[in-house]
Amino acid sequence: MIGPLFFRSGAMARTHILPKLLQILVVLVGVSFLSFLLIYLAPGDPVRSMFTVSGHIPPEETLSEIRAELGLDRPFLVHYFSWLKNCLRGDFGRSYTRGQPVAKLLAARVLPTVELALLSLAMMLVMAVPLGFAAALNQNKPLDYLIRGLTFFGVSMPNFWVGLILLYVVALKLGWLPVVATGMGFKKMILPAFTLAWAMSGKYARQVRAAALEELSGDYVSGARARGIPESVILWRHVVPNASLPLLTLLGLSLGSLLGGTAVVEVIFSYPALGSLALSAITSADYPLIQGFVRWIALIYMLVNLAVDFSYGRLDPRLRKGR
Repeated sequence: MIGPLFFRSGAMARTHILPKLLQILVVLVGVSFLSFLLIYLAPGDPVRSMFTVSGHIPPEETLSEIRAELGLDRPFLVHYFSWLKNCLRGDFGRSYTRGQPVAKLLAARVLPTVELALLSLAMMLVMAVPLGFAAALNQNKPLDYLIRGLTFFGVSMPNFWVGLILLYVVALKLGWLPVVATGMGFKKMILPAFTLAWAMSGKYARQVRAAALEELSGDYVSGARARGIPESVILWRHVVPNASLPLLTLLGLSLGSLLGGTAVVEVIFSYPALGSLALSAITSADYPLIQGFVRWIALIYMLVNLAVDFSYGRLDPRLRKGR
């Protein structure tokens, strides 16, 4: 029994996992080439930009020496393949403006980014899922209209406006939470996470409502009610799991977006995550750091997409049978 099971598991891994991993590798190479090309074609001189930030630009001879040292005087393809070979060895270059390895700078911001992303998603689910199901169970009733109005209001409010309001009221006026999100443990993440969760909760509550209404109108629900199955059993054992499946794709996209950094919210709350680092790299034309950030975004979206794909197979028996 164990032998056939192991054989089927190994065959499924080769059939589904290996092509996905190969696809991730191809996409990463393609993204790196396109981003490298766009940066190469961008106007301006990155070496001159390095010194513009400090306000002191050395003579042209010194700038030429630095360009040669960084390999910026070489042809595009030569420079790209040299950079790609170094990446395969784990060397992603050094930041022009910070003078530190790109991998080290990105790694220092990954944990705060993951913490903020997971907390904001948790807050969003706590708000959106109950509201969505409450609206669906009370369709076209006052509670449904109230929830739909609140979600419309939440979707219409931009993140930076919500963040500034929370910063002014909760942090400055009431003093409940820190103004600057540094050095305060868990408290430093509450306001940035709630700012991100607020906008997402409106969109997700509407999606949950639509999915729940579709499931509640299904024939299997009518059949279960006709057999006298309690409404709570129908809701929790059938409607909630089935209505949650379509949200996996949205959750994957949101998680990928959050793990890529949310520059506006991070800047408002001075939260040290990937978004603020990427914004700093862009404004200072720090090309190695921009390249590292682009690769991170591509990798995260591909891995999250892979996780969502296999989650569907685990949660939906019909997909497992199809495999």
